[in-house]
Amino acid sequence: MARIGKRILEIPKGVEVKIADGTISVKGPKGTLTQAYRSEIKVVIDGDKLSTVCEALDSKARSLHGLYNSLFKNMLDGVVKGFEKNLELIGVGYRAQLQGKKLALALGYSHPIEVAPPEGVTFEVEGQNKIKIKGLDRQVVGEIAAKIRKIREVEPYKGKGIRYLGELVRRKAGKAAKTAGGAGA
Repeated sequence: MARIGKRILEIPKGVEVKIADGTISVKGPKGTLTQAYRSEIKVVIDGDKLSTVCEALDSKARSLHGLYNSLFKNMLDGVVKGFEKNLELIGVGYRAQLQGKKLALALGYSHPIEVAPPEGVTFEVEGQNKIKIKGLDRQVVGEIAAKIRKIREVEPYKGKGIRYLGELVRRKAGKAAKTAGGAGA
């Protein structure tokens, strides 16, 4: 079995975990998250410890063992601390602003682009070119960050576009300049 699947998770103080009919529900100070899991995986709560046990021998169930353990760990972390992704806009005239709960982006297109946050996700804008995406569910926060980034991906010549904060973008060299003497001289 995998090492990640065998990992024993500690339930933080103030977090309540309930298991019923193939779903696990985690309630904490920031909110509640629910996740369904397959019947081959058994979830065991012993005091303030949570562990997963794979009862099947087929490779599909064994491969899901570590996945569910990681999902449950993210749920426990999410209801206590939450998750955050940071994006930055690079380019002349590129800016972001909040309009109510929606995020309005000016990215060089002929029209502004509005992005509505999914349930449980909030946007924050610092200055005009930094965006913070916060939420309980790591998967949803990462997915909405990837969708926003995909609106204007970073191009490799000038480095303009939306990127994760601190992301390194490999720049390409542009076309070589003509020589002073010309080609036919």
